[in-house]
Amino acid sequence: MKKLSFVVAAAGLIALAACSKQTPAENAIDNNVAALENTADALENAADATSNEAVESSLENAADAVENAADAEAAKK
Repeated sequence: MKKLSFVVAAAGLIALAACSKQTPAENAIDNNVAALENTADALENAADATSNEAVESSLENAADAVENAADAEAAKK
């Protein structure tokens, strides 16, 4: 959980540093997309780490759902 928090914070700072002339709404979308992508990565890593196939499948499905949410959020831009 600490790794996930660190990655989300880092992604937020990177998005903030890369802020050129975006509106606050665009920055919020970018931050949300980054957070969702990081969550999906964490779920995929957890799926890779488990030895239970049912749990692995469930985690991969959750990661796919979060990635779809990130794509939908990015499309708002």
